[in-house]
Amino acid sequence: METTVAATGTEGQKWGGGTRPLNASYGKMMMWFFILSDALTFSGFLAAYGFSRFKFIEEWPIADEVFNHFPFMHGVDAPMFYVALMTFILIGSSVTMVLAVDAGHHMNRKKVAFYLLLTVIGGLIFVGSQAWEWKNFIAGEYGAVKTKGGKILQFVDAQGERVALEEFVSVGPREVTPYGDSEGIWYQSSGAENATYTLAEVQQGFAARPDLLIRTQQIIVNEETGASEKTILSREESQFKLENQAVSVVEGANLTENEYGAPLFADFFFFITGFHGFHVFSGVIFNLIIFFNVLLGTYERRGSYEMVEKVGLYWHFVDLVWVFVFTFFYLV
Repeated sequence: METTVAATGTEGQKWGGGTRPLNASYGKMMMWFFILSDALTFSGFLAAYGFSRFKFIEEWPIADEVFNHFPFMHGVDAPMFYVALMTFILIGSSVTMVLAVDAGHHMNRKKVAFYLLLTVIGGLIFVGSQAWEWKNFIAGEYGAVKTKGGKILQFVDAQGERVALEEFVSVGPREVTPYGDSEGIWYQSSGAENATYTLAEVQQGFAARPDLLIRTQQIIVNEETGASEKTILSREESQFKLENQAVSVVEGANLTENEYGAPLFADFFFFITGFHGFHVFSGVIFNLIIFFNVLLGTYERRGSYEMVEKVGLYWHFVDLVWVFVFTFFYLV
């Protein structure tokens, strides 16, 4: 039985069953629409970050001091090295995706599968690296104290080099209070339940080290070098700050405290890099699905590898977004 299709009067017109806009298929057009909407979302997040940083520009953490870790090189100051490596790997995965799309145009199933697999591996390495970076950021490296006004005080030696709490603070006896047979025994601290050290222990350790000074969040520009530096107080000013204004010990960063400086920096870091990491992980899942379909010969039977091209558009978008995130958080 033949099916009769009613005429609509739009045949031969754009979107009327005739000419395709930009000569793109429906699937690719929808992917472009999604990318456009997602780009606006990321633009809003980065714009909010920019405005917040401008407002607190004099106390914003210095990126070189925050992201200076490298795997298996504990204690080595390597500012931006690992972040640069992560960026290189992600951009490299974009190259392998281009090669996969090109192989699809030539209907070369083996090459499509090979380059897709390399893209997946690059994405997994990036996501794993981001998780490792989060771990270090959350755990912290040096520790600091927080004042009544919520400002962060860090410790440095006479040369201005950061000094970790563990280098001059000793853990003293803790008071314990029994809460009942079924509730166990819990430590009672002076307001910093998750900190390794108490404020009193930090004050005692600082008093025993006359070479230590306090560095505030306030950023100044060195007239000789032109570099941004944080203000270092004199010994007398440091002792006064620690004894009269400090209220708790801060180790690492979370959504309420940040040993590196303004807590808002940590909020944006977790939200924006986490949102981007979710996109990368989603892209890895999509690429894996396409990879297995390629192995099964799905697109060979269809006679087109357009699906590889569509997921490739998403992957290139994710890589491009990271360039902006990298610039905003790490370089500017």
